[in-house]
Amino acid sequence: MNVRSLGYVRIESTDPAQWAGFGTEVLGMMCAEGADGAVYLKMDARPFRFAVVPGQTDRLELCGWELASAADFTAACAQLDAAGIDYQHGSEADCAERQVQALVRLADPAGNRLELYHGAALGYDKFVSPAGVAGFETGFNGDMGFGHAVLPAPNLTETHAFYRDVLGFGDTDYMHFRFSEDPADPGQGLNFMHVQNPRHHSLALYQAEMPSGCVHLMVEVMNVDEVGYCLDRVLARNIPVTSTLGRHTNDRMLSFYMATPGGFALEYGCDGLKMDWEGYTPTVSSRPSLWGHEFQAPE
Repeated sequence: MNVRSLGYVRIESTDPAQWAGFGTEVLGMMCAEGADGAVYLKMDARPFRFAVVPGQTDRLELCGWELASAADFTAACAQLDAAGIDYQHGSEADCAERQVQALVRLADPAGNRLELYHGAALGYDKFVSPAGVAGFETGFNGDMGFGHAVLPAPNLTETHAFYRDVLGFGDTDYMHFRFSEDPADPGQGLNFMHVQNPRHHSLALYQAEMPSGCVHLMVEVMNVDEVGYCLDRVLARNIPVTSTLGRHTNDRMLSFYMATPGGFALEYGCDGLKMDWEGYTPTVSSRPSLWGHEFQAPE
């Protein structure tokens, strides 16, 4: 499949208004027009990137993955059919809400829900950040997507094979974590995967369960000062920092992590690698960060 980017996420929230304040005042996104109590957060020329919808729990509901064209969308449906994967076509109302031409919804083997779509609208409204953020790194007309998602996958081997063999994602890197000195500790794996854009990874799969349906989402800004300004806003509002400032090994992202109203973390960073995938050899990294990134659970 010709998956180009992570186009949007839908987040279920018991209080979408929390996300409105968090998204604009802390992350520096714009609120876009919404309906039925939903909050839409805008980062670039796309009408929105985060859709926060009212619900009974706080969790990531799904990720929306963009295909390049109508022909690619038709081919993707045929590939799902050939692989015996169940999926449902989105209604006209679903497509209108997401401002796309067509979509299908399905789930991966770990139960993470996703949508495949094509024909996203471009809003062209000028991005003006309420927090003064100059802009987010999303590529030309948003073609690199808004960032990346790290999703839970207790059945890591099966879920990884689904994204690689069915959806056509490419392997970028692999890490394996052990949290004790016990040689019998099986540890947990983490697969990093790319799609057809230069981001080092648009998806990572972590061998664990997460009640919120997400380990973290990442958004990228243009320089380290924007990261620092955001960290100041986080600290001023007593938002838990779930990982201190640091630089990752595999994608060189300089970032920190914060708690969100969704029960999962958000990585806010800059300087992520832009890759040339021709002839690329996937790596196995022995540690997650060159420096910093001391992880801590919110109190």
